[in-house]
Formats: sequence, structure tokens, C-alpha cells
Amino acid sequence: MKKVGIISLGCAKNLVDSENILGLFDYNGYEITNDPSDADIIVINTCGFIEKSKKESIENILDMLNCGKKVIVTGCLAERYLEDLKKEIPEVDLYIPIREYSHFNEKLYLLDKNIDKSLGVNDEYRIVSTGPFSAYLKIGEGCDNRCSYCAIPLIRGGFVSRDFSSIVKEAKELAEAGIKEVVVLEQDTTKYGIDFKDEKHNIVDLLKELLKINGLEYIRLLYLYPDEITDELIELIGKEKRLTPYFDVPIQHSEDHILKDMYRRGNKEFLLSLFAKIREKVPNAVLRTTVMVGFPKETEEDVDNLIAFIQEVKFDHLGAFTYSQEEGTPAASFDGQIEEEVKKKRLAKVMKAQQKVSYSLAKKHIGEVMEGIVVGKENDNYLLRSYWNAPDDVDGKIFFTSKRKLQNGDIVKVKIENAFVYDLMGVLIDE
Repeated sequence: MKKVGIISLGCAKNLVDSENILGLFDYNGYEITNDPSDADIIVINTCGFIEKSKKESIENILDMLNCGKKVIVTGCLAERYLEDLKKEIPEVDLYIPIREYSHFNEKLYLLDKNIDKSLGVNDEYRIVSTGPFSAYLKIGEGCDNRCSYCAIPLIRGGFVSRDFSSIVKEAKELAEAGIKEVVVLEQDTTKYGIDFKDEKHNIVDLLKELLKINGLEYIRLLYLYPDEITDELIELIGKEKRLTPYFDVPIQHSEDHILKDMYRRGNKEFLLSLFAKIREKVPNAVLRTTVMVGFPKETEEDVDNLIAFIQEVKFDHLGAFTYSQEEGTPAASFDGQIEEEVKKKRLAKVMKAQQKVSYSLAKKHIGEVMEGIVVGKENDNYLLRSYWNAPDDVDGKIFFTSKRKLQNGDIVKVKIENAFVYDLMGVLIDE
């Protein structure tokens, strides 16, 4: 049997594409392998979001070419730099950019004449790679926010909501297959349905429909744009136990003049009000955000103010990264570009401040009993995913001990007994 291996780089949205691609290969009779030396074809689903991810994609392409196997390059890098890649790395057997996913098998036919040419990448043949109990649920494509630093609209295009019924159908199929947790995502999850012309549905409507599905124990949202988080959404999450009280709200910065130059909507006052409202209406809410340092014209005072903002809001989880000057984006031509070393120092400063916040919040969970899913083992400890931590390895881990043997996917209760800067430690509670 022919074998295929895939390397999926970048975000969880790209991972869903990779799972759909694997499904096509499975349909065409390929066995899936994690060993590149054992594969007949290696697919590299690339990321092209920032300079660091581009380099990682190129390194993986070159590494896999050295394996002497047929190599297919897909994803964001192939979409954005197709002609440059063909010119610079002609050894790649096949490039399939995102815009050609609907004709994936037609392209693959150039390498394998024994496949069904009529098929393209879709959710029907998806192979979930995140385990037998958890899966991502992608609800759209692209983005309309057009932040000045972001290349996503250049790569993925404008926002397009996925058909309502197809999302519900896939969620039901996932539940029937034993999936207990779905993570709803898109580049801007809160915008879902805004582009529908006849049938009017929004993210709240979708969540209410997903809540009707038996077997889905946990439903989590990622990537919420601040000014699109409605009171209705907050209240629904607050009252529905199966909706994880987890608010992933990337803000990028706190200072008004930087937010304006980033083409971000809202300001510091609005953000403070939003997070206060979430905490008021959902007392056990977990707040996660992402911030950027080193944006053009940012000053040391701006960084200090950002840190003060972080300390005031007290995010449970915070990711930070340095601004990347991406060609084709408005911000790439802005005056006041900042040197890389300065960016790195500012990043370290922000993360040092967040460590103190994370630790102070983590300690408050000591004594709490958390319900969640067993997601693996590390050394002699089991790992738990609860409302506190998302499955994308951005948040900390919850370790716990158990006197009895557990299986991945088991739903258990763990009492937290210790806390670290990013992680929690507990013990299984048998009832």
C-alpha cells in the first residue's frame, strides 16, 4: 500500500486543512505514516504568517527533499509565494496553493494516475488527528478585519462563513465518532454569519444548535474579536455548563494610538470595560489574549503602559510576540520601524511581568476541583484539559496523579494541590 506523511505547520486552522488533505489520501487508498522515511509522498502544509514561520516552512521543505521522497507543498506559503517557490525550489514535485484545494486530486493526478481526479479538499473525508476525544470545528475562512500588520487577508482572502447546516452535520458526526470536545474556530469566530444574505445565523445561533448535540461534553471558542463579543454571547457562555467559560480575545496592544495605527477597532477604555463585563457576568471566566510589541512608533512608555494594562486586567493566559514587518501589509511602510534587539528586550519585559500575573492567578486555583478530559501522560503524571486550558499548547498544563489507571478521553475530576508559573498540579478525586 502507498504511504503518505504530512507535516502541518502554523495554526489550528491550518491543521484542519491538513486533516482534510489526509482524508483525501485515505480515500485514495493511502496509508498514513508519521515516519518520513517510510512515506512515498510527503505533504508539507506550510505557514506564511510571519518571517519566523516562513523560515520554518522552508527548512521543512528542504529537509524533506533530502529524504528522497516525492514532496507536495501546500498551505499559506504556497499560496502567497507560489511563483517564487517554484523558481527557488524546483525540486518540489507538486505545489498546491490554497486557491487550488478544490482541485486537489486533479493536481495529485500528476503524481498518481490511480486516484479519483474529481475530488477536492473538503470536510467529508476528514481524518481527525487530535485524538479520539477532541477535535477542532472550523466555521469559516479568511478575514475582513484588515489589521495593518497582518498578511492573512492577502493569503486567505476576505471572511466567508461556512454553511450553517454543514457545520452542524460535521459536529454531529464528530459526536457520533466519540468526540467529547469541539473547539470552534476561525480567524474571527465572532464574525460568523455576517456575510449570509438569506439565512441569518450568528455565532450564538450556531452555539445553541451545537448544544443540542448529544455527546458533546465541552464546546470552546477561540479567536474572539473584542468589539464583536455581544452581551448575548457572554450570557450564553455564562449559563451553559457545556460551553467552556474561556474567552480567547487577542487585543494586540492597549495604547490607543497604536491600536489606531494597527487598524484595530476599539480603545483601551473599551477593552477594560469588556473584560470587566466578562468577569462580572461569568465569574469563573478564563481570559486569554495575545499582544504584540515593537510595532512602528511604539515607545518604552507604551510598553510600560501595556504592562500596567496587563497587570490591571490579569489575563490567565497571555501570548506575546514581536512585530514582523510583512511585505504587502500597510504597516510595512510605516515610519518608525523598531530594531529587532529592542523588540526582543520589550518582549522579555512583557513576559516577565506576565509571569507574576500568571503565578498569582494560578495559586488561586489551589483547592479547586476541576472537571475535564484526560489527554495523555507526561512522565508519571496524567494530563488534564479543563475549562482552564485550551488544546493548542499555548496555555499551561494541568498535571495530576491517580492511583488507578486512566484512559485518554476519560472525564474525571481533579483537585488542584499546587501551582507553578504556568502549570497546575493535582490529584484525581474518585467519587
